[in-house]
Amino acid sequence: MKRSFGKLNDGREASLYTITNGKGMTVCLTDLGATLVKVLVPDKDGKETDVILGYDTAQEYLDNGFYFGAVIGRNGNRIDKARFTIDGKTYQLAVNDNENNLHSGPDGFDSRIWEVKSCAENAVVFALESPDGDEGFPGNMHAEVAYTVLDDNTLELCYTAESDADTVANMTNHVYFNLGGHDSGSILDHELKLATEYYTPVIDEQAIPTGEVASVKGTVMDFSAGRRIGQDIDADFDQLRYTGGYDHNFALSAKAGEMKPMALARCKKTGIVMEGFTDCPGVQFYAGNFITPHTGKGGAKYDKRFGFCLESQYYPNAINQEGFDSPLLKAGQTRRSVTRYRFSAE
Repeated sequence: MKRSFGKLNDGREASLYTITNGKGMTVCLTDLGATLVKVLVPDKDGKETDVILGYDTAQEYLDNGFYFGAVIGRNGNRIDKARFTIDGKTYQLAVNDNENNLHSGPDGFDSRIWEVKSCAENAVVFALESPDGDEGFPGNMHAEVAYTVLDDNTLELCYTAESDADTVANMTNHVYFNLGGHDSGSILDHELKLATEYYTPVIDEQAIPTGEVASVKGTVMDFSAGRRIGQDIDADFDQLRYTGGYDHNFALSAKAGEMKPMALARCKKTGIVMEGFTDCPGVQFYAGNFITPHTGKGGAKYDKRFGFCLESQYYPNAINQEGFDSPLLKAGQTRRSVTRYRFSAE
């Protein structure tokens, strides 16, 4: 189903698409940024609950700048000094996060109107043409994101990218979850388990990884057995001080391409459980440390740590770090990646 999602200040028209599996799960998306707007799932009492932060109109997504539910491209996360080198040529990107590039720049894929290639009852496919030099990246890239609602209340995101020149391809989605409902306040009581014992520490407040893949054991970064998000988020630990709380990449495997567990989160109040799976090598766990007070969907009040992100990805700054699996996409090849979020109630 398609309907208007409002006109943007620059005159562009945005649309809203609704897909469902007919078994209790409904997802709403807009062609602005190929963005997730609503994810409705049943709680332990069968009550329909919207578990992601968002807005009622398209323009609000551009006005607020938190990337709620948006596809990030061509590269998610940070690139050190906003530059990288391919085949001896250095490419300069926008500097928009301290000295670095974050989420590709101020005019990323999240701010574009995507073409809708197809829309069925349970799936929608968005496509985007990114020209050579777009945001500073080389090559003409064709990107697609397919969203599918599966019968077991799984939301599947499938990304594909092709380019006519070697380039960076590391798309992700910046959806903010709150399993108590988007309007339920803090996520600090959520329990989170990450399917790894390793993460990539950052050097300082710039949040660029040191290059090390370190063990979480014996530290407040250890979510391998599960813990409340808020249990140690304000601990006197250098990694948390640097980033104002959890905002780190966790290493799921050394190489991309194999589907594997990513995370498990639950909210006791609603009984909603979310399991994450991906074929990406890493996941950025961000606890919403820098959400500022403002109004979201239906007049809901959003604030610091009212949503958390699990962004499947290549490691931050991987294009510049030889020890990390590379997000380089070779000319003429196709990059495909799948991430799934499966919902249930207990």
